[in-house]
Amino acid sequence: MSNEVYKYVFDPSVDIADVEASLLLALLAAEALHGEAQVRLDAAHFLEPAKRACVIDAGTPVGRDFNRLFIGFVRREFGADAFHVERLDYLPHQRQEEVLT
Repeated sequence: MSNEVYKYVFDPSVDIADVEASLLLALLAAEALHGEAQVRLDAAHFLEPAKRACVIDAGTPVGRDFNRLFIGFVRREFGADAFHVERLDYLPHQRQEEVLT
């Protein structure tokens, strides 16, 4: 992961299964733009249902597109007030799980 990492935290009113579906939809859309292999390589993300949060690495062109697609989908589906997003300072040696704490 790079230092262009975004953390999304969703309100309790949002079904986390719907968030996961939005992630998958964003991945499929990114595949349409960049191809399956490139998305597998460059669309790093981590979903933590228990914390109602996910992290997306937007440090590559694929990751940036994936992040833009995801935020567009969740904003339209849940509304802009149903989640908050922040850009994180991420160190390369950290595990994705550590970023969610």
